[in-house]
Amino acid sequence: MIRTTAVIIARLLLVLLAWTLVPSAAQAANCYVATAQGTTGPSDWQTFCWIDFSSYNNTTASTGSGQSFSITLQDGTVMSFLLKTSGSALTGIASPSWTGAAIGNTAMTGIAGAPVLYQNAAGTTTVTVSSITLTPPSGATGVTNYMMVLADGESSNGGESLTFTTNGGVWQTLDQAGPISGSIYPTLSGTGTTTVTETGVDGTVGAYVFGSAKPTQVSTTLVGGGLQGFMMAVRFASVRLTMGITGARVNSADQFTYAVQATSNSAVLASGTSSGTGLGPFTTAGLSTAASVPLTLAETMAAGSSSTLADYRTSLTCTNTTSGSPTTLPSGVVTTSYSLGNLAYGDALLCTFTAIPFPHLTLKKALGTNGRRFTGDQFTMTIAQGGTTVATTTTTGTGTTVNTGTTAQTLVSAGSAYTFSETPSGTTQANQYTTTMACTNGYTGSTTTLPTTPGGSVTPALGDVISCTITNTRLNANALLTISKSAALVSDPVNGTSNPKSIPGAIVAYTLTVSNSGPSAVDNNSVLIIDTLPTQLSVGTAASPSFAQGSPTSNLTFSTTNDIAFSKAATAPTTFAGCNYTPVATYDPLVRFICLNPKGTMAGSTGTPPNFSITIQAKLN
Repeated sequence: MIRTTAVIIARLLLVLLAWTLVPSAAQAANCYVATAQGTTGPSDWQTFCWIDFSSYNNTTASTGSGQSFSITLQDGTVMSFLLKTSGSALTGIASPSWTGAAIGNTAMTGIAGAPVLYQNAAGTTTVTVSSITLTPPSGATGVTNYMMVLADGESSNGGESLTFTTNGGVWQTLDQAGPISGSIYPTLSGTGTTTVTETGVDGTVGAYVFGSAKPTQVSTTLVGGGLQGFMMAVRFASVRLTMGITGARVNSADQFTYAVQATSNSAVLASGTSSGTGLGPFTTAGLSTAASVPLTLAETMAAGSSSTLADYRTSLTCTNTTSGSPTTLPSGVVTTSYSLGNLAYGDALLCTFTAIPFPHLTLKKALGTNGRRFTGDQFTMTIAQGGTTVATTTTTGTGTTVNTGTTAQTLVSAGSAYTFSETPSGTTQANQYTTTMACTNGYTGSTTTLPTTPGGSVTPALGDVISCTITNTRLNANALLTISKSAALVSDPVNGTSNPKSIPGAIVAYTLTVSNSGPSAVDNNSVLIIDTLPTQLSVGTAASPSFAQGSPTSNLTFSTTNDIAFSKAATAPTTFAGCNYTPVATYDPLVRFICLNPKGTMAGSTGTPPNFSITIQAKLN
């Protein structure tokens, strides 16, 4: 096809530069696999390792001795051959060779190096590649089967052609790479023989890829009406390795490296690393192998990860696009390292490590807008399985600041129930806060039911990464009184005061303790206790009430004459004046309610609640 003068001049300059190179006995090179199949590339595109002709020297190749190449393939196999050219000069260039070429645009994109041997000007060029040998690396068996691949590296239009010959197996059409637009292809002749010709037609055309088994010599004749080019690859077998994550990462920083290694020395032959926050699958690590090299597939945590492989359940599954292969493949095998052994000729494996987190739980503390009620208020956060604590932490900080408020992210067992709870620590009075809990699961597809209130439980499944936050919001500043009751034996009718027993007629000290956990003082003379006397007790004229100031002090006073009264009503009185019954016996069974009204303004709390106690003598019925 005719190109612009600028493009032709550029190609001439490339060739002139190449001619200035000093030839060596054997030019070292490499081969490269495409990074993507493209829209029209073959399904086994990663079995093609395209030879890099960056070191091609037209001056050397045009001599009678030709140019020797020694190419180290991906698996360490050394491929050697002699290349001779005659006719129009060639140079090695990148793929795609131009914007209209099929290979590099619609098929097998991203081939590195200079895989296209390209004419510098219109004319005919003959290229002979002879003495092809493949020497396996140490630890591998001999190369008993392989395929040499030749392809149209440009676009064959009217007046142009490519002819490929081989002394190996007959040419097979391996791919029909689609044109960048339309559906026109060059015409073919000789497929299924040792000589195949691709004859150009006018228009935007596609390209062909041909393979011949185990040749020691192949040749190409390029007829360019404008410019022509061809590509050469070696093919034996390939393995593509990727990985994906089910559910979520345990930590957002976690990344994974997956590699194809030589089993003999763990040398990495191809590798990839996950990225971002998505679940994959991630960029494929591809290896095209030419020898029977025992291979191992391995996965490790990438540098910078917060978790370890032990935090994940990793499995491996491989499929083979080649049917009838003797290669044994894993399917859902739980492992991070798997020996594939030797691949068979034609194998095109796609293998995927799948990492799913073991269940992980985290509990966090948050405070509402106004922070703590008292400076010393702290909270102990606990994740427990039954009576066993699996993670705990106690907060520090003041005001709205919460330090050490998050438990360690803890790996737990799938199918077991775990509770999320908190307990007051420091000066915390739980009744000074409203408490809520909200939970999230990193595994958005999980069916696990999350708890919604503190003390709730969850039964996590594989893949769950659950985090719950308990938020405490302090109540408005007020007084908040609490009362507790206790009874202590004083004597009984049998034993007296010596080790008394709880038997009828026993005397007990019946104590009521009142605390103000709120920050505000109580209104003057407003503390009124109307206690429903337990049916097991009788109180009467022997009540002998005693008042004990707490610490901190309540600031109240108590008169044993004026601040205690009794009631025998069926329902509790609502005022002190309503307690108007005077007991008629030392222990009067008619007394149903005890009324207490200490005087003064009860102090508010600054962290430790002020309190007082009143003890009354009673008898067990």
